[in-house]
Amino acid sequence: MATADRLLKKERDLKGKGISTTKPGALLKKQIQIRTFADWDDVTPGFMEGDLVAHCGGDVSGSFLNTLVLTDIASGWTECLPLLCRGSANVVSGITITQQVLPFTLLGVDTDNDGEFINYELLNFCKSQKITFTRSRAYKKNDQADVEEKNGSIVRRLVGYDRYEGTEAWHALYPS
Repeated sequence: MATADRLLKKERDLKGKGISTTKPGALLKKQIQIRTFADWDDVTPGFMEGDLVAHCGGDVSGSFLNTLVLTDIASGWTECLPLLCRGSANVVSGITITQQVLPFTLLGVDTDNDGEFINYELLNFCKSQKITFTRSRAYKKNDQADVEEKNGSIVRRLVGYDRYEGTEAWHALYPS
């Protein structure tokens, strides 16, 4: 493997890293328990993985829509809510709306290490609602395989990779 890495180094350096809108959380991470893919062995409906899908069209500058995706581990039930912009308040609002439409009680939320999830606002919300709040290991997408699969099979398949911004686009994705 080292030979292949060495031979491909120039190409990888030219290409650079992919676009990511995830920013690391603060020291708060230590207060939120880690859950790996192997920890989902005896789950009942209500434990969900959460993620954000950016609708930035390849340009992460400025404000653009995101989709909050919540997938139940036991049943595969998935809720998708567009957010006008990233932010902990919008994530908490999206989870609150999702709680009202779920056919079961929300018992737990497992997220990645994005700053929109790893913050005191969401931590306090989960504590007040008696929702178990866990996070995945950094850079381990397998820890959130269920929601990552739904990001592609539902959100990207239906919405695509274009850039969406503003209330008109938000209403198109979330006709109330």
